Amino acid sequence: MRARWFLTLLALLSAGCMVGPNYKRPAIDTPTAFRAPEPLPPDQADSLADLKWFQVFKDQRLQDLIRTALVRNYDLRDAITRVEAARANLGITRSDQLPNVGAGGSVEFNRLSRNGATPLPAAFLPNQNRTFGTAVLQLLSFEVDIWGRLRRATEAARANLLSAEETRKGVVTTLVSDVASSYLSMRELDYELEISRQTLATREESLDLTGQRRAGGVSTLLDLRQAEQLVFTAEETIPAIQQEIEQRENQISLLLGENPAGVERGRSLTEQDLPPDVPPGLPSALLERRPDIRAAEQDLIAANAQIGVARSAYFPQISLSGLLGGSSTQLSSLFSGPSSTWSVAPQVTQPIFTAGRIKSGVRLAEADRDHYLAQYEKVIQTAFTEVSDALIAHQRLRESRQKQELLVAALEDRKRLAYMRYRGGVDTQLNALDADRDLFDGQLTLSQLRLQEILSVVQLYKALGGGWQ
Repeated sequence: MRARWFLTLLALLSAGCMVGPNYKRPAIDTPTAFRAPEPLPPDQADSLADLKWFQVFKDQRLQDLIRTALVRNYDLRDAITRVEAARANLGITRSDQLPNVGAGGSVEFNRLSRNGATPLPAAFLPNQNRTFGTAVLQLLSFEVDIWGRLRRATEAARANLLSAEETRKGVVTTLVSDVASSYLSMRELDYELEISRQTLATREESLDLTGQRRAGGVSTLLDLRQAEQLVFTAEETIPAIQQEIEQRENQISLLLGENPAGVERGRSLTEQDLPPDVPPGLPSALLERRPDIRAAEQDLIAANAQIGVARSAYFPQISLSGLLGGSSTQLSSLFSGPSSTWSVAPQVTQPIFTAGRIKSGVRLAEADRDHYLAQYEKVIQTAFTEVSDALIAHQRLRESRQKQELLVAALEDRKRLAYMRYRGGVDTQLNALDADRDLFDGQLTLSQLRLQEILSVVQLYKALGGGWQ
């Protein structure tokens, strides 16, 4: 009966008020639509980020690389351990709200002397060996959480766990985009290498033609040297591109948590099948979709809860220590009624003069809350900016790529006509060489614009918070 009343009292005391402010999400002024050259209607609810990463990146080899990275990447593995550490810390913090119960016991064997300072007759002490036993069930250092200090600490620890989990999702998003960007950049370099080799073959044919014409007295030594210059320029470009390709392969290997090695290819750059339409969805949905925004909000929640922990220091701290057990000279009667023993020792600690320590602690907690509030708002505005930048880049790069395709088509026709006129003796070789050089530069520029247009989709996917599902 006493234990029942004791536990009821503990429950009532532990259900006290909680000091400190309760968390309320700050009001955020979200735009009605993302800024873009051709903004979508405000009621456009679909979003590119709602797709799984394997629905966006359809290159089978790229999917294999991403799956490997999601298992072996070092940054992701580190993020997972941080989640486990935060979960363990929550368990430690939450355990402070519950009483710690320990059991202990002891047995003593004593022999009393008949010939000591006070001799005892044999009739009075027939047995010199006596056994003294003690069993104890002890309640150690239970703090009655009247002011909610421990509950606020648990609230902060839970928010830290959720923040670590959202950070892990953010690492997944970044990892997916990094692997995709590196792989697509490598395929663009492969395309540049292919263009360079084709250009080199064409220029070598032109050099042979120039040599034949000079042998026939039609071309000059200057024409020959100019043709050689174009050949040597193309040859010099190939090793530089190969260097970039090999270094890009090493970068992908690092993302995969593997030793530097070659990377198996899938689709070429021009065969990549990315969504032609990239709807961003509603700006308000971004607050719930991006892991870094949710992580920043959990950091704010944890900082807000720490204010309650700091303010609770103004109030008395009540703790209870209890002991329940038995003591007897016979083990058989150790747990009988007359042998039982118990004690309860309440303790109250009230700060009186701390030289401003508690007040400064509250100010520090409030300053941390304001810091995380500013970080939370900054992360949101950064997210809006990143989405807008990606939308602008995607639309403007698409326009540039379309214009560059027309330019390359014109340059190809110019080169064809220039060499036709040169072989017919109507025009000089200089015009033909200029047309060849301009076409080569135009093809490389078109390749880079194609890559940048594809990467803008990758960046938009990341900015919208996609990829971690």
